[in-house]
Amino acid sequence: MPNPVVHWEIVSKDAKRAQDFFSQLFDWHVDVMEEWNYGIVDTHSEGGINGGIGEQQEDGYRVTIYVQVDDLQEFLDKAERLGGKTVMPPTEIPGVVTLAQFSDPDGNIIGLVKS
Repeated sequence: MPNPVVHWEIVSKDAKRAQDFFSQLFDWHVDVMEEWNYGIVDTHSEGGINGGIGEQQEDGYRVTIYVQVDDLQEFLDKAERLGGKTVMPPTEIPGVVTLAQFSDPDGNIIGLVKS
């Protein structure tokens, strides 16, 4: 399947509370990276998609899916042509991932992960 969903993210004002809640609710293992206050979630399921739970820097909450693509900028440009808006340009987290984000015409945030 081209461009599969490969990651999800739940962002909260209180990342620790959210990490504890979902860990206890679904028996997920959450490995917290303290420097980012971000928990990598391993659902321990064969068919599921793992994700992350982090802290929102501005007001509000959100759930984001991340889609794997070959060229982040190409998809950001395409999203803008279709009425979306770039939220985060291509950004490398050294040794972890290169990602970007855009909002769709309704304001939903969608993440892109470089394959």
